[in-house]
Amino acid sequence: MMSIYRQIPSVDKILSDQNLSPFLEEHGHALLVEAVRDVLREVRKTIEMGIDSPNYDQILDKIKNKLIQETIPSLKPVINASGVMLHTNLGRAPLSNDAIAAIHSVASAYSNLEYDLEKGARGKRDVHAADLLCQLTGAEAALVVNNNAGAVMLILAALANRKKVAISRSQLVEIGGGFRIPEVMRLSGAKLHEIGTTNRTHLEDYHSAIEEGASLVLLAHQSNFRILGFTSAPDLAEITQLARENEIPTVFDLGSGALLAMEDFGLEHELTVQEALLAGVDVVSFSGDKLLGGPQAGLIVGKAELIAKIRKHPFYRALRADKLCLAALNATLLAYLKGKARQQIPILAMLSKTSQELKAKAETWQKQLGAGSVVPSLSTIGGGSLPEQEVATWCLALKPKSLSRFSRRLRQCDPAIIAKTENNQLLFDPRTVLPEQEGVLLEHLNQALSEE
Repeated sequence: MMSIYRQIPSVDKILSDQNLSPFLEEHGHALLVEAVRDVLREVRKTIEMGIDSPNYDQILDKIKNKLIQETIPSLKPVINASGVMLHTNLGRAPLSNDAIAAIHSVASAYSNLEYDLEKGARGKRDVHAADLLCQLTGAEAALVVNNNAGAVMLILAALANRKKVAISRSQLVEIGGGFRIPEVMRLSGAKLHEIGTTNRTHLEDYHSAIEEGASLVLLAHQSNFRILGFTSAPDLAEITQLARENEIPTVFDLGSGALLAMEDFGLEHELTVQEALLAGVDVVSFSGDKLLGGPQAGLIVGKAELIAKIRKHPFYRALRADKLCLAALNATLLAYLKGKARQQIPILAMLSKTSQELKAKAETWQKQLGAGSVVPSLSTIGGGSLPEQEVATWCLALKPKSLSRFSRRLRQCDPAIIAKTENNQLLFDPRTVLPEQEGVLLEHLNQALSEE
């Protein structure tokens, strides 16, 4: 047995092998040494189990493969053919070309992130998106942080720490990952004051809460669910008027943050940020990577006095957005300002596609592959936006011998392909496949079908 172990090459011998020189140059000495030691440990375990030891060349191959596998980035692009436009698990909204170019421009050099070029002195990072947000929404002031949950916590910490906050029980929502509005409120230091019932809340409930000491009214958009049937709620303008008469602020967590009328895309009405402000809401927060179509961010707009108070809170520094986020957000907002959002921002371009266009695309895929069928289906908004709203689409449907095996094979492609399963078929929705990814998608599908 000892003679078998002696046949295992030493670490030094392997490291001196010229066949590994390219890997040493590419990955560095430390990673190569670690890979060698890991593989040799595996070889020893193999021998202990009574299995024949791999030969020297096989050991080298194992080392090379290990280095390659362990240095592949874990975060990588995928092809989203699922038809879910704001797929939270797949990174929500893809960025526009202008936003990507803006990130590259700012990331590849120094920038004036917090430098006032006019004054030649330190500036504020807020200005890079605040002015655009104010122009687009009509708000007096704006602030950007790293996500909307952080925005809500910051607002409450700054405006309602140790104070009662009135919120309807119908709006005590839980968002993705198990984060709940009551927990966010508790972390902010605000005191939860529940009013109304799950399905019905009246203006008098808000009035009673204010009489009982509530110093802020919080509204949370039901962005990922609906309550149907015997329901009622006061108009937004009535709530804001009541709050204004009692000199307390109204804050609206608007979630999906639409800036355009969703009716223009054939969807039901969705309260826009502009409409919320016109209705008298003092501070509105919303996400950057949902219906806005930009980077992950929490956007806060509203009254200048309140925004200034929010900005001064210590949480702001912990939650503030970085230069890459601000660069992408700036480019995204500019598309809206120029009236080019529907053409340039991917999520809006997806929503703009007609059923006829999608059917023609799916038929083209079918012809190029020489397989499958074209079937009607529904695309989903996703990402905690526009719950239960779907839009008609057409998909390429494939029926492989094994759905699970075929799906796994597609997930192992580079880039991975994510489809949806319906009626024992895999469906590929052209709505969510980016134009530049179509060729790769068809290449991988063709290869996978040939291996069936």
